[in-house]
Amino acid sequence: MTTEWGEKSSADLMSRYVSKEMGYGVPKEGWRICLAHEFKEKRKPFQAKDVSLSNFLEHIGLGIRYLKWWYKKTQVEKKAPFIDMFRAQPLRQIYGAPLGGIGGGTITRGWKGEFCRWQLNPGMYHYKTVTANQFTVCLRRGGQTVYQQVLSVERPPTLQGWNWGYCGEYAFYHALYPRAWTVYHLPGQNVTLTCRQISPVIPHDYQDSSLPVAVFVWDIENKNDFALDVSIMFTMVNGSGHKDDKSGGHWNEPFHLEKEGEAVSGVLLHHCPPVNPYTLCIAAREQPDREVSHQTAFSPKGTCSGLWSDLITDGRLDSPTGSSPPTPKGEKVAAALAVGCSVPAQSHNRLEFCLAWDMPTITFACGFSLSRRYTRYFGTKGDASPSISHYALTHYTQWEKSIEEWQRPILQDRYSLPSWYKSALFNELYFVVDGGTVWTELPEDADVSGGVRSEDGGLPAQPAVIKEFGRFAYLEGQEYRMYNTYDVHFYASFALIMLWPKLALSVQYDIAGSVVQQDPTERLHLMSGQYSPVKAKNVVPHDIGDPDDEPWQRVNAYLIHDTADWKDLNLKFVLQVYRDFHLTQDNQYLQDMWPVCQAVMESEMKFDLDGDGLIENSGYADQTYDGWTVTGPSAYCGGLWLASLCVMCKMAKLVANEETYQRYRDILGRGSAAFDKLLWNGKYYNYDSSGRDLSNSVMSDQCAGHWFLRASGLGEGDYQAFPKEKIQSALKSVFDLNVMSFAGGQMGAVNGMRPEGVPDRSSVQSDEVWIGVVYGLAATMIHEGMLEEGMRTAEGCYRTVWERLGMAFQTPEAYCEKSIYRSLAYMRPLSIWAMQLALNTSQKDQTTSAQTGPPPSSAFFKRLQMVPDY
Repeated sequence: MTTEWGEKSSADLMSRYVSKEMGYGVPKEGWRICLAHEFKEKRKPFQAKDVSLSNFLEHIGLGIRYLKWWYKKTQVEKKAPFIDMFRAQPLRQIYGAPLGGIGGGTITRGWKGEFCRWQLNPGMYHYKTVTANQFTVCLRRGGQTVYQQVLSVERPPTLQGWNWGYCGEYAFYHALYPRAWTVYHLPGQNVTLTCRQISPVIPHDYQDSSLPVAVFVWDIENKNDFALDVSIMFTMVNGSGHKDDKSGGHWNEPFHLEKEGEAVSGVLLHHCPPVNPYTLCIAAREQPDREVSHQTAFSPKGTCSGLWSDLITDGRLDSPTGSSPPTPKGEKVAAALAVGCSVPAQSHNRLEFCLAWDMPTITFACGFSLSRRYTRYFGTKGDASPSISHYALTHYTQWEKSIEEWQRPILQDRYSLPSWYKSALFNELYFVVDGGTVWTELPEDADVSGGVRSEDGGLPAQPAVIKEFGRFAYLEGQEYRMYNTYDVHFYASFALIMLWPKLALSVQYDIAGSVVQQDPTERLHLMSGQYSPVKAKNVVPHDIGDPDDEPWQRVNAYLIHDTADWKDLNLKFVLQVYRDFHLTQDNQYLQDMWPVCQAVMESEMKFDLDGDGLIENSGYADQTYDGWTVTGPSAYCGGLWLASLCVMCKMAKLVANEETYQRYRDILGRGSAAFDKLLWNGKYYNYDSSGRDLSNSVMSDQCAGHWFLRASGLGEGDYQAFPKEKIQSALKSVFDLNVMSFAGGQMGAVNGMRPEGVPDRSSVQSDEVWIGVVYGLAATMIHEGMLEEGMRTAEGCYRTVWERLGMAFQTPEAYCEKSIYRSLAYMRPLSIWAMQLALNTSQKDQTTSAQTGPPPSSAFFKRLQMVPDY
């Protein structure tokens, strides 16, 4: 299955690495790149100017309405639009694994070592590399400094008193999220440094995973015949490179905290803007054979030679006692922390640092305030940074043990899953943390039920799962600033339900509470140009709001789409409810969600216009493919409808409601017959049933409904909506056309393909590859025993994004075959965890059948063993 292109793209990332040193404890699996690597392909973001003339003319009304709205938002209200078609983020091929746990904000450290992407205010990103944020190494022999180097390949115009320009050909970066390693071989010194970055992102851990902290462990290998004294200096600016850094009033202070026989010390950087003040903390653990020193404050401008000379003199820093004065307006302040140790000849030693931040209360633009999840354990006073750093430095070894136990079965899979898959599976998880994520406590007076009391068939005001585990929200994308966008969460939710299932259920309760709400306020919808209510009752919302406005307060994207345009959302809710029950077996959850599922299914019934048991579509924005016109029943929505009927039958049985079971059973029978009659063409399901020229396009996601059935343990016997032979034929058609006939089979599956083997270019998005959809398609193939095809399909996306286009830790929503990508750092690729669920399910099924049928060397396992390790 491996290809020359696939092997070459991976090797290219390390081709400029000249050292033979592979670092201390660096794993085999993951994403690896030499610090001297340069990506040859430079893509541009999709913007308004990239719309084709035909699509422009078709949507000219939308364009005019959007332009008016954009002008009002940016020029009058002085806010950032939640989708900005004129200021898309350019591609910066620099990002590495983000720092921090879930929901407490993030700081991203690039693969070359720079601190370069900041999301401390929830959902609001600041893309700025802060030059002074660095690690520096000092080597001393016999009391004399023999080598001192900033561990950065950059040569910035500032801080000229420091020794910049480390040769990137002697270092590489390796990511296996939530950890990352940077290996620096120091030319001419016979010393190798391995910096291990650890964030507390631990499945099924709802305490430590919420902490806004990361640990840096430096392993020092001295391969000389003489001892060395080695110091590492960590410098950090008070701020994030934002204009607030110069607003004045910021100050630093040293601290020392001893607790339970362990002591840590460092510097606190108090950042004091009028809204959402926070404290950064750089810290180290004090040990008898380590020397910890600091510089409380220095100015990160000019040559900054004083700090450099301070370290080079004796490998330590000398700081005046006490706090620094508040900064004057227009000035910045930074701090430095150095830790030193002796490393004997031909030996190894270790230094530890911590970076923590504490913004306990988050206030959104509307004035709405919430406490972050970690405050349950560390308080809301804003003084928790020392305690968090102490906890991190004394518990990170336990975190690593938990991470290794979680990842080991996959990394050492005895069926030899390919290396690229293992890298993709774990590294794509970055978005759970760095997706503008907020994880908050539920206020004591909150009511998330939508206001309908339980005696009326509603939800509890404070569901137990939300009271215990909090509220969770993440963005559709860093550039598509909408929380919990439900049509996309449908794909991404596999990561949550498999790794943090309580958060997945919390999201479902929040959505269910909004389903029963209604908002009759008339609003102009940009797509249609019509006015309609913001929110209709018993309809699933598109999202729960904008972090720059009112999260958890209103539905944002109805500004673009009318409620009636999103027929798939209700169906996706029903499918997720049952899948989540299937994987958690939470009976209370099922009982609470059953009435809501009934309500949303009833609201769908009105779209069965001819009474054949199959809902119909009209207009634009059907499913998630904006602008792809659909008329009549479609493969996507029709398939989701039939799958929803299946799970309603299953849930009716579980709640012992025979009458409802029979009703949905009857609709399912009629709908399945109509679906086959209207859409099956002998090889695959047509895109829609309109009979227009493009209605027989091959849609890559046409089996999404069946995918969810299989992920929920259904899809066969009494709960089968689609004939197995037709699903397998459709998947084969998609593989042959959308995958192998597109870009030489090396870029995944294009959304739409014509049966003659050319992409469907009828809309802006039909000729795109959607990475998250491809991972879901691959999962469907694996469920159906098409392992090689599924892996080949997904491999194209990973190779393209991570190895060819330089989009590591910013996987986009989409890319075209050439030139264009759209919406960097997007939610949907978390669906790769659906592939792991499919593998788990298939292996379990094979094990079960082996007890009464064929031995474990069945065809599936044989195929799995054939997948090479790249």
